[in-house]
Amino acid sequence: MSMCIIVIADYGTGDPAFTEVTQRLLLDFPDARVQWLSVPPFSTLATGFWIAQLGLNPGPSDRLIYHNCAPRQDDPEARRDNEGEGLTYALLANGVKVVGVNAGYTLSFIKDHAQELRSVNVSRGGSQFRSRDVFPPAATAIVQGDFRLLGDLLQREQIPDVPADRIAWIDGYGNIKTTMVAPTVNLPPQTSIAIRIGNVVSDAVYSDGSFKVPEGTLALAPGSSGWSVGDSTEPLRFLELFLRGGSAWERFGRPRVNQQVTLIA
Repeated sequence: MSMCIIVIADYGTGDPAFTEVTQRLLLDFPDARVQWLSVPPFSTLATGFWIAQLGLNPGPSDRLIYHNCAPRQDDPEARRDNEGEGLTYALLANGVKVVGVNAGYTLSFIKDHAQELRSVNVSRGGSQFRSRDVFPPAATAIVQGDFRLLGDLLQREQIPDVPADRIAWIDGYGNIKTTMVAPTVNLPPQTSIAIRIGNVVSDAVYSDGSFKVPEGTLALAPGSSGWSVGDSTEPLRFLELFLRGGSAWERFGRPRVNQQVTLIA
């Protein structure tokens, strides 16, 4: 079976940058199957969320997640030679390899699920388009078992925790996936609540299943995103805002990923 390479980046939907990066990766893996996932510009939270969602759930055993979302916010001073955040390598417990830039929350969702977290000793500059020009040879070497470029262990405490009250993603139906973990909300099903996002407050119902609400009702319920944790038979689930028959995203005035979500019980 050929390798599966998942490219997660903030280039933009349909941006030829995905094709350019794919060409470089296919130089060394000509039979690989490459999938693209575009996240909002500079959204390290969405990047980290999808690294975990795709990396920690069942999929091809021979899998590489190659990610690039580098806002270059680690240093506010002027950049020399297009230098940016450093490259990292993570090996997940299921054998999935993750190579990409350590920026913001990119590693936050997987830091406690990785067997190994290391820096990669490649140039932090040299190109405005490092994910095409600098990083692919390092990713290739690592996937092929050449670990000479691996550097220091990353300290998990230096990687930020996942914020517990943010928008992680908005899907094509207008459902709002949040970083709120289902077990943290201890309410009986069908409890009336209110939700604030930005300047908009909406009545809602806390539900144990999104479709267990009437048409036109906004529900906060365990969604389709999450993954198994350790030996637990119950997977971790993130809460999702769902407007049956409509769009929760429209209801809240089209909020952006990373905006705060406040539950008012």
